[in-house]
Amino acid sequence: MDHRILGKTGLRVSALSLGASSLGGGVFRAVDESEAIRTVHAAIELGINFIDVSPFYGLTRAETVLGKALRTVPRDQYYIATKVGRYGDNEFDFSAQRVTASVDESLSRLGLDYIDLIQSHDNEYGDLNQIVNETIPALRKLQVAGKARFVGVTGYPLRMLETLVDRTEVDTILSYDHYSLNDTSLLSLLPVLKEKNVGVISASPLSQGLLTNRGTPAWHGASDDIKQACSKAAAWCREKNADITKLAVQFSVRNPEIATTLVGTASGTNIRNNVSWLEEPIDEELLDGVLEILNPIADKTWIVGRPENN
Repeated sequence: MDHRILGKTGLRVSALSLGASSLGGGVFRAVDESEAIRTVHAAIELGINFIDVSPFYGLTRAETVLGKALRTVPRDQYYIATKVGRYGDNEFDFSAQRVTASVDESLSRLGLDYIDLIQSHDNEYGDLNQIVNETIPALRKLQVAGKARFVGVTGYPLRMLETLVDRTEVDTILSYDHYSLNDTSLLSLLPVLKEKNVGVISASPLSQGLLTNRGTPAWHGASDDIKQACSKAAAWCREKNADITKLAVQFSVRNPEIATTLVGTASGTNIRNNVSWLEEPIDEELLDGVLEILNPIADKTWIVGRPENN
């Protein structure tokens, strides 16, 4: 497993990391707790040392299950990132009081004394002025108190992430769906992030189900033309006796300027497959064919959160 420096944090994180949203169940499928715990253990055994979670995932269940999984794992074998600000589908609170309490709640669920990276979650649903002037300063106070080592922000709209990086001091950003086969628009933000030495975390190399054979969940925000193009690319891979999921993971992880790429799964088989794929060379001919199919919808996005933040 390749390891890369996560910006100014100095943390050496695995190029592939575990997105723990699936541990909460109900995101893509029902999840058995024992299976979820085995998946965490398998990921760490395979060299993955960065795990990202949130109280929103499974409405605190993901953090709870992750905490159970980590009880038997030495603390120096992993870095934990969790979040504040989002607690339900339509429940957001970025106030200093709530995010401060949220960190204590997460520490209790995770069974930890400190969090490696605390992140303001899905900021596109909030007031950016509040996040800059209240949320981030509150998280910095928690850092001084020893409850978190570093502070970051997450979200979908790249313009919003750039605004936050410009207006406040953060150690990392987490962007999702913007460095994948169908959308590499995160590249446009990398020069700014590199200049400020902000660590880059990319999530969802499968574009939340677009780049799979099973297709997207009902809540997916992509337009029909994006879904159809991705479905066509997946079918073309099948005709070549290949798996678009494998290609998508290989593609997303190979950019060295992205410190780590999160894959969300609660399946030990899936995490083992993901890690083994990184040891194989990417099929450049297959990649060229898929990119040609996806070219008409390349970098096409959708609205998430408040319109003014997109």
